[in-house]
Amino acid sequence: MKVQGEEILLSPRGKEELQEELDYLKTVRRKEVAEKISIARSRGDLSENAEYDEAKKEQALLESRIAEVENKLRRARVVRKEDVDVDRVNVGSRVQVTALDNGEEMTFVIVGGAKESDPARNRISYRSPVGSALYGRSKGEMVEVRLPAGTAEYRIDAVEWLEGAME
Repeated sequence: MKVQGEEILLSPRGKEELQEELDYLKTVRRKEVAEKISIARSRGDLSENAEYDEAKKEQALLESRIAEVENKLRRARVVRKEDVDVDRVNVGSRVQVTALDNGEEMTFVIVGGAKESDPARNRISYRSPVGSALYGRSKGEMVEVRLPAGTAEYRIDAVEWLEGAME
């Protein structure tokens, strides 16, 4: 787990999604879990009440998730075009690379946290192995990426800021 005070980068949409999740957890889910606890409590002896124990565990997990999202929001920095060098890979960049071992061309969109990423659509977090190797680099640079299957080398062919795609 990352250090509690470490800054995390998010797109404007990524921060909005985290805030929406927090609002949902605090309003809707808390009420649902409180109702489950109330119903289980009304069924008698709590020492042998599996339904009550399960509801309390669910409450603990919920409160843990709320604390985690609040912590992320406190540490979040929204990345906007005016804040970055658009010629370097950053959150909000589309990056075209060529694998040096086989010449395969790939394009990635660099996004904030893991919640924003979607590897099936080539949207990768700046903290992923490939994202962190590309982060801060510019066109023409070579990068080496440590992957579970070994090491891959890429050449950065293009870096482009995605206007509006991060909103």
